[in-house]
Amino acid sequence: VDTKCREIPKIECVIGTHPIPGEGGMEGARKIIELLKETGEDDLVICLISGGGSALLPLPAPPITLEEKKKVTDLLLRCGANINEINSVRKHISLIKGGQLARAAYPSTVISLIISDVIGDPLDVIASGPTAPDESTFQDAIEVFRKYEIWDEVPESVRQRLEKGARGKIPETPKKGDAVFEKVNNVILSNNLEALLGAAEKAEELGMNVLILSSMIEGESREVGIAHAGILREVVKSGIPLRRPAVIISGGETTVTVRGNGKGGRATEFVLGALRKIAGLENVAFLCMGTDGIDGPTDAAGAIADGKSFERAERMNLSVEEYLRENNSYEFFRKLGDLIFTGPTGTNVSDIRVMVAL
Repeated sequence: VDTKCREIPKIECVIGTHPIPGEGGMEGARKIIELLKETGEDDLVICLISGGGSALLPLPAPPITLEEKKKVTDLLLRCGANINEINSVRKHISLIKGGQLARAAYPSTVISLIISDVIGDPLDVIASGPTAPDESTFQDAIEVFRKYEIWDEVPESVRQRLEKGARGKIPETPKKGDAVFEKVNNVILSNNLEALLGAAEKAEELGMNVLILSSMIEGESREVGIAHAGILREVVKSGIPLRRPAVIISGGETTVTVRGNGKGGRATEFVLGALRKIAGLENVAFLCMGTDGIDGPTDAAGAIADGKSFERAERMNLSVEEYLRENNSYEFFRKLGDLIFTGPTGTNVSDIRVMVAL
């Protein structure tokens, strides 16, 4: 199941959707489970798993419908929940996530080759851990909704399942020590740090002084943007932590708490949050983009700005505060002409942020 397909001999490809699950992905998930029913103890099952797999492989537990699962996904994406929290819910309203694909494949040998888009590479969170022991519970899923005060907005079928599971009326997802994992091998092939190292290597080839801050940065996008802007300003003023020509790189995954009715994602909101703070700086650039080429519910990968972007916006009567209030970062940078478009890249190792001071 992927967002785009090409012909591969003996492999059927099904088109799914991301970040909101769709009918194609659900049909693909059903076919995978049906295929696994034909396997036995002497079979080898090879799974290729990447970031985005949670949305691409939906199989809601009856009586939950796909539409109800889509509503839950939208609620979680808009409330500011992090990926660990979102996936703890996804695992407990699914028949394939949270180790349940491994359960379906048992007693076959399973090798999962994984590309991680999650901070720290926790196997049970990447793509909601279809072949990994689940460390979360039904009660954890309920607490996510209560934390963000959206429990009353959750579809009744979802609330009933989670409550029954918390009372022990529905079996938990398989945990560490379960026999279904005895012949499962999960292997991380690549992650966000690999992308940052690749960017750093290219910057060094161009003669830049390079610093990787971290691949584990999280938090509210606009606030993290302001913090990064402070680092860039320090480089310009004092040469700390790096002298110019400097490239500072970071990764990880921030979140956006949606309060307005605009259009945008975490990458464009990150840059918009920093815009006022980098205003007037000479010979700088500030970029954030999703490595999958998709920033939230948009067709852009992210955005780029420099020390003159704020002044340009003012001349066009674009208010940073107003666009932040409406979570309308996509439209802000569209009007400036500073969106980044790559199209779907075919991979996903979370976000990359690059700050340059020449």
